[in-house]
Amino acid sequence: MGEFSRPASNHRAPLDDWMTIVAFDGEGGVRALPDEEEAGFMTPERGFALISGSSKAPEFKAWLKREVGEFYADLISVPSTRSRCTVFDDKALVVLRVARPGAEPEDVGRQLLSLWLEKGRVIVAAEMNIVDFLGIAQWQRTRHAPTSPADLVARLALRAADRMEPLTERLGLQLDEVEEELVMERLSDGRAKLAGLRRTLINMRRLVWPQRDVLTTLEIEELSFFSDRDRIRLREAAQRTARLGDEMQTLSERAGLVHEQLQDQRSEQMNRNMLILAAATVVLMPLTVVSGVLGMNVAGIPFADDPHAFWVVTVGLAVLGVGIYLWMHKLKWL
Repeated sequence: MGEFSRPASNHRAPLDDWMTIVAFDGEGGVRALPDEEEAGFMTPERGFALISGSSKAPEFKAWLKREVGEFYADLISVPSTRSRCTVFDDKALVVLRVARPGAEPEDVGRQLLSLWLEKGRVIVAAEMNIVDFLGIAQWQRTRHAPTSPADLVARLALRAADRMEPLTERLGLQLDEVEEELVMERLSDGRAKLAGLRRTLINMRRLVWPQRDVLTTLEIEELSFFSDRDRIRLREAAQRTARLGDEMQTLSERAGLVHEQLQDQRSEQMNRNMLILAAATVVLMPLTVVSGVLGMNVAGIPFADDPHAFWVVTVGLAVLGVGIYLWMHKLKWL
């Protein structure tokens, strides 16, 4: 690791579990500072420092106010409802939303990451453990850690996409199951599952698409500590996020097509039922007319005194009904 040269601040506070400092040497090396080194920490000369703290810890909020000022501290620590990238002079505030560990597609459980980027330092305010999220222990073994603040943001975005990909695959499998139920005409189960899938896809698209815009905005901003390599890394992360968004868009379009197929099948089923009811009405209507005429309580009804008249009329009506049915079947109305 390179030497430490520039103090991160003139003010120091006792550090506890509410804040962690990780030093990157700018050449792929990284180490998390133990407690005894944190109080006297100085920013690496050729690298940068990652300072991660709990956004809910009062101690970290107080530290932020001393480091960056009350206005910027509030922007970093106050929860945001959307992803965004805002540039202040030669500094940038980036807000990302990632899926929480073990999230289900139906409950993504968004977690916010607020990152303050400046030359030689990245401050992260979040409720999650950034060290575990980034996999810094693996970087220590491989010496393949980020070499700049922009590289770190790109890696964060890629890790966020890695968390979303399994959820996207599960949604695709669930959509396949709905299509199978559609083929087997289990419409009641399919409609309920499809409605839940479409809601989940809408929520996940709201999570992913703004991320792409944040990375694209950060890439084109004129920050002095961004190199051409940094902009390439940010572009790669934005493209990866865009591809993930495209997959969700494709799933959403598939879900829309499946919904239309469900509607068509439901309409076809209703039309078939209406056709059966109409056919039954056509068959029974002449029989009803004849039986109604013969059932009038007036004098002069034919065969009123014949003991075999009932069976003769019944057989005649049955033959008439069968004849009407065969006639409709020949016309392909049934």
